[in-house]
Amino acid sequence: MKTYDMRFVVISRLTDEGAETLEKRPERVKEVNKELEAYGVKVLEQYVVFGDFDFISIVEVEDVRKFLKAMINLNSRGTIRTTTYLVMPVDEALNALKSS
Repeated sequence: MKTYDMRFVVISRLTDEGAETLEKRPERVKEVNKELEAYGVKVLEQYVVFGDFDFISIVEVEDVRKFLKAMINLNSRGTIRTTTYLVMPVDEALNALKSS
C-alpha cells in the first residue's frame, strides 16, 4: 500500500499549445493525472479556475524527489506552467506546534 505524507497545491496555467490540446482533447487532463500516478502523485481534487490561472490541483505525494521529477517533466512539455506550494492541514500544524 502506498503511503502519502505530503500535500501540495499545484496552480497551473496552460500555454497556447496546451489550450489547443485541451480544446481538441479535453480528456487529456485525466490522462495527465494518470501519468502523475507513476511518480507517486495522487490527485485528490482538481478545479478549473476562471482568472489568471487555469487549474488548481490538490495532490498527495509519496516522495518529494519523484514529485520534483514529475513537475519538471510536466513543465518541459511546453503545454503548461505550474506553481507549487507545500500545504499542511491546520490540525496537523497545530499538533506539530504543540509537540515542539
